[in-house]
Amino acid sequence: MRFSLKSVSKVMLLDYPDFLGKLGCASLSVRAFAGLICMNPNSVFNYTRSGEVPTYLALIVVLVAELRSRRIDYKPIVARAALIGKKPQSRAKHGWFGSDRQNLLDLDQ
Repeated sequence: MRFSLKSVSKVMLLDYPDFLGKLGCASLSVRAFAGLICMNPNSVFNYTRSGEVPTYLALIVVLVAELRSRRIDYKPIVARAALIGKKPQSRAKHGWFGSDRQNLLDLDQ
């Protein structure tokens, strides 16, 4: 089978309702799927606004659903990847807002 650059360059996006359907086929909730791939569930839920799911999430959910349909336990397979979750981006210090120091308000006047 030969691939042309034209056929490889096409990227298919999975829309969010289809993504939820594939999650259903895999017997996963959005929270369970996010936990499986060490992702924040809110990050997955945020794709409802755009209506499309990134290619990497679409690929994962399609593969997991296919494994489930063939009665192959995907959990040990995913566990072999030894995924590590990312740290949350906002680590605000007390008294700071972003990179700006907050001044105390004098409300006793």
